[in-house]
Amino acid sequence: MSFLFGSRSSKTFKPKKNIPEGSHQYELLKHAEATLGSGNLRQAVMLPEGEDLNEWIAVNSECFAAVDFFNQINMLYGTITEFCTETSCPVMSAGPRYEYHWADGTNIKKPIKCSAPKYIDYLMTWVQDQLDDETLFPSKIGVPFPKNFMSVAKTILKRLFRVYAHIYHQHFDSVIQLQEEAHLNTSFKHFIFFVQEFNLIDRRELAPLQDLIEKLGSKDR
Repeated sequence: MSFLFGSRSSKTFKPKKNIPEGSHQYELLKHAEATLGSGNLRQAVMLPEGEDLNEWIAVNSECFAAVDFFNQINMLYGTITEFCTETSCPVMSAGPRYEYHWADGTNIKKPIKCSAPKYIDYLMTWVQDQLDDETLFPSKIGVPFPKNFMSVAKTILKRLFRVYAHIYHQHFDSVIQLQEEAHLNTSFKHFIFFVQEFNLIDRRELAPLQDLIEKLGSKDR
């Protein structure tokens, strides 16, 4: 692996940039943090009245995916890497019915079959590169979002979902053993409420964890 655990120029996941204080995005970020702190995850993901959907998704993507979500996934996956190896997980899967092959359309154009740790490394490196691209996630005030922003955001979230799916299906026993299940469940619940609120991931893509998604949703009603 090149990126997840430091061997890519000794880097670990980190926020791509700070949102400028005083900007509208900064105010949205503070709103997101405040509603998240209320403990009501459904309220935390709702679009504030009168706000732009692209900007809200960008703020949430940067706040929760690049900073909080990336850090959570890195930590959660990091705790089970000794169980997720080229030998134990020779393919990236979510149970026996779902297998994922990697392609990014640029460096790897034709989907390739690879191990779970390799796939997740490719995935996280690719997501970080998207978040670092100012043409996709502009940080400067007044710079518009590109026309393909929503499409890119949906692809990012769809692929990040697969990390959750792999952990739940292949390594949940290890997560329980490490007493990390509460953290994993809360992180996933927040993620799934967000993507459901704005229909950001096709229902078919969520199928590997559909039973869990319905259980988490029913508890919150």
